[in-house]
Amino acid sequence: MTDTDAQQPENEAAAAPQPHPWQDLPAEQFRLLRLAPLPTDRHTGARPLRFVQFGRVERHSPEQSLLRLSIELPGQRVRREQNVLEVWADHRSREVRFGTDQGLQIEPANRGIGRFLVAQGVRWARQRWANYQVEGGALALKDIPSEEARQRRDHFLRAQGFEVEYQDLLQMKASYGAQSVSALLGEWNSERLQPVEIIEAAAMLQQADQKLHEQEVALCKLEQKNKLLRHEDSSLRFTIMCLVALALFQAGLLIWIATR
Repeated sequence: MTDTDAQQPENEAAAAPQPHPWQDLPAEQFRLLRLAPLPTDRHTGARPLRFVQFGRVERHSPEQSLLRLSIELPGQRVRREQNVLEVWADHRSREVRFGTDQGLQIEPANRGIGRFLVAQGVRWARQRWANYQVEGGALALKDIPSEEARQRRDHFLRAQGFEVEYQDLLQMKASYGAQSVSALLGEWNSERLQPVEIIEAAAMLQQADQKLHEQEVALCKLEQKNKLLRHEDSSLRFTIMCLVALALFQAGLLIWIATR
């Protein structure tokens, strides 16, 4: 084997793209989010009251800045690409990019989480680089199962200030973008999703514990009342049996007297 053959694997390893040092950063700041109970949806099913954890981490350098937002579901695991939004700011080209080519994948769907994450990313970018351009991207049609889902996706983007454009009459090829970060809207439906502060969460836990204690006291009283009623019921049954026996004895006695 020649020296050239030995150096070839080393050159291929050196030429392989290295992962970004900020890739897969774990969250450093956490908040609690309350998902309000909503009527059952025919597509996504039941939507009960639920609490999830909102994670946040950001990094800055002279060339780039990153905001990574994530949602964790208690007792439930999701895929690596789900419930994550990354906002990248490139200071060299003065552009801001929201998300990846795979799009924003949210679980549970239709609970307001997607709009909340995008709104947080927009607010973060507007506070720092409102004059930066927004790097647009293509919208994949393969991930949209129906016309109704496509309309919901377009409404989601336009509600945040993005422009959605179609390149053909059949609406098969679409792209999204915006003139600048200042044109985006950092708003979400606060009736569906509310951030909960630590003191509020503590108050909620205290209130729930108090209600649980009150229910235990009420249950104990009901059990005592039930025992008393059972005791009275047993006494009544014994009395009725005695009266029935006495009535039968008297009836038998009267029959005996009548036949003598």
